[in-house]
Amino acid sequence: MNVERKRIRIGFVGAGGIAARHVGVLTGMEDVAIVGIADPEFARATGLAQGLGARAYNSHAELLAEESLDAVYICVPPFAHGELESAALAAGLPFFVEKPLSLDMASAERIARKVEERGIVTAVGYHWRYLDTVEEARGLLAGNPAALVNGYWLDRTPPPQWWWRQDRSGGQIVEQATHVVDLARHLVCEVTEVYAQGAHTAERQDFAGLDIATATAVSLRFASGAVGTLSATCLLGWAHRTGLHLYCDRLAIELSDREIMVDVGRGRPVRHAEGDPVEREDRDFLDAVRGLPNRIRCPYGEALRTHRVALAIARSAMTGQPVAIEPATEMADA
Repeated sequence: MNVERKRIRIGFVGAGGIAARHVGVLTGMEDVAIVGIADPEFARATGLAQGLGARAYNSHAELLAEESLDAVYICVPPFAHGELESAALAAGLPFFVEKPLSLDMASAERIARKVEERGIVTAVGYHWRYLDTVEEARGLLAGNPAALVNGYWLDRTPPPQWWWRQDRSGGQIVEQATHVVDLARHLVCEVTEVYAQGAHTAERQDFAGLDIATATAVSLRFASGAVGTLSATCLLGWAHRTGLHLYCDRLAIELSDREIMVDVGRGRPVRHAEGDPVEREDRDFLDAVRGLPNRIRCPYGEALRTHRVALAIARSAMTGQPVAIEPATEMADA
């Protein structure tokens, strides 16, 4: 006899574009019910809740008090993190959180310790790890590790004004290029030292109040002895290049969030990624919430290691000094 599985009751905190992306995926899953959406901009929460049979709330506190949830998605800007994760932990709720984890290490480390102590299921939105092209690259690198790594995030300036402010977004490396940092850690190994310089464009008429670095150049050293660079700019009017290039013994790999190019000296064949990595990461999270084998590729403790590197880059760019990154042995089992 076919017995329908209990539907997982999900609440969302934050109703912006990335929340809508996850909602679009989850509504296609028969074992999921989105029951509540909270956002300080109530009209935005209402708009996303329409058609879902979900209730809209002004705050995460109202959502957690009124709804019986199995898990919560936290999809908010960098400056809003900390209190939300603490509230989810206090309620004993598994949570999926979008990167970056915070604007500072102290807040993220405090959350990570509580997650580990309480054994809460968590996942962080580094969805590039779920690309089939990244899996292909991982296989190729298993016996032929990268010696040189070049990362890129060469793009436009996003419209939200909080993104333009260092004290709200943390800057382009922390908010955007953290995906490339995470991919480098995932495919190469831990970063042990960074040295960064940032350039600030004097005046941009369309972006009043923008104070983040508009171009950043970073040198990276890895625990394996590999070296690399990361280049980022938000000065363009289009998405020019985002990705990671890796160079090994007679092997070159170019990765983006859409395709892979593998060059072994016989041309430059390109293969497009197949499937939806966001759907894969959401499925792994929800399966773990349900109690099935945990296959989450980036839980909170793992994401903390990437966040540590991104914040070290930001600090190096501000001080003009190299920053050594100590091994995160205290989070080894997170």
